[in-house]
Amino acid sequence: MKQKDYILSLIEEGEHEHQDFKYQISDARKIARSISAFANNDGGHLLVGVKDNGHIAGVSSDEEIYMIDQAAQMYCRPEQKVSYKLYRVADKQVLKVDIAPADDKPVLAQDDNGKWRTYYRVADENVLASNVHVKVMQHRKDDAQPFSFTDREKQLIDYLGNHGAITIDGYMRLAHCSRDMAENSVVEMCDIGVVELYYHDGQCLVTLAQNDDE
Repeated sequence: MKQKDYILSLIEEGEHEHQDFKYQISDARKIARSISAFANNDGGHLLVGVKDNGHIAGVSSDEEIYMIDQAAQMYCRPEQKVSYKLYRVADKQVLKVDIAPADDKPVLAQDDNGKWRTYYRVADENVLASNVHVKVMQHRKDDAQPFSFTDREKQLIDYLGNHGAITIDGYMRLAHCSRDMAENSVVEMCDIGVVELYYHDGQCLVTLAQNDDE
């Protein structure tokens, strides 16, 4: 496939969970949030020099690459490695920046106030990861611990089987427990593959884990 056709086929997909368009890069901190979001999910790529509507504006490669390196190395914790390649489309260049899923999660980036936050890619947006999601990422770096189901976990599984999803606040009310207890319970069940998290309408929801064979 020719370079032009390859890039045009990607642009035709639009922005999604694994692809984001960037007209230009003028703020390394903002790009670091995109890197954080993709790295904390299953990876993805940026197409730099492409407007939100898919129009190709082109890039000045040296400046863009410098800002991306700065974002990945200075404004991500831990530092991330990204790869990039320039593609020529007619008389313009598009920079494709590939971000791999991080081995060491969560990856943090700075918000507008300079505070280090964890971002996550949901559909075509970078969102702040919920507190329980951050705990899930951190927990998976630790050695697995023995886990026994209590009435609290059984209540959650029964509820999800009947209603599909619940927020952490909803789980707290259901089980009459503290936020820490609810979050830690969900973290343990995520770790053993019983439940999983997903985002909808700005909320982090708990659902039963989907079996790959289903």
